[in-house]
Amino acid sequence: MAEPFARLRDARADYDGTPALHDITLDLPEGKVIAFCGPNGSGKSTALRLMRGLHRPAGGQVEIAGRPLADWTARELARAVAMLSQSPEAPPELSVADLVMLGRFAHRGRFAGPTAADRAACDRALAATEMAALRARPIGQLSGGQIQRAWIAMTLAQDAPRIFLDEPTNHLDVAHAFEVLDLILRLNRDEGRSFVLVLHDLNMAMRHADHVVLFAEGRIVAAGPTRGTLTERRVAEVFGVACQIVHLPGDETPVLVPLPKRGFAARAFASAAE
Repeated sequence: MAEPFARLRDARADYDGTPALHDITLDLPEGKVIAFCGPNGSGKSTALRLMRGLHRPAGGQVEIAGRPLADWTARELARAVAMLSQSPEAPPELSVADLVMLGRFAHRGRFAGPTAADRAACDRALAATEMAALRARPIGQLSGGQIQRAWIAMTLAQDAPRIFLDEPTNHLDVAHAFEVLDLILRLNRDEGRSFVLVLHDLNMAMRHADHVVLFAEGRIVAAGPTRGTLTERRVAEVFGVACQIVHLPGDETPVLVPLPKRGFAARAFASAAE
């Protein structure tokens, strides 16, 4: 297994005194696409915020790249770990190029203008996300998939080797969701960047993630290589839904098929027979 870029040891997090994470211990391997999965409110986003220094731990230890989180300055951490939160917002008249340039904040002085290095990083991010042709377009005129790629380009322009994306497929139709996840996989394979994604779609995690962490009620139920972690038993345990893992002809990636509860299935069968 690759060396971990993040270590949590008995880490805890609260919101206004209400526990959100309970003594979690976790190693995240470098150079992988990692999916955080679990029901709503299970602690996935809180774990991301904890590792990115956006939420103060209530206890335990958090390390990034072998250094305690408290030893990082905000600028240093932004250069080491970039994060795109859920449903980010920006003025609709802002151009794609200007949005992407915002990702260079950790590399610029407070009053300094863009440097040649800043412009080159933005050009690389726009090219990687296939958004270069739309650089002058206001983000308010973009499609769902395009605007998500623009935000990802902004995050890439930060030039951090590790990227956290909190629900990157949120509000996207299935075509745009696959478009974004295929992009992430390509950037991981081509550039070696580590990605941690919060995902609700288990089949997308099965197809795109190397490693999965399953959360439930603020605790980690399981963590490890995707196919060994997303099992029928664990899906039932975490989500309360029975499923069957099937292999489709010509597709090496298995598929999780949810199964209806017996009562529902019996009613549906009876209605169909009438």
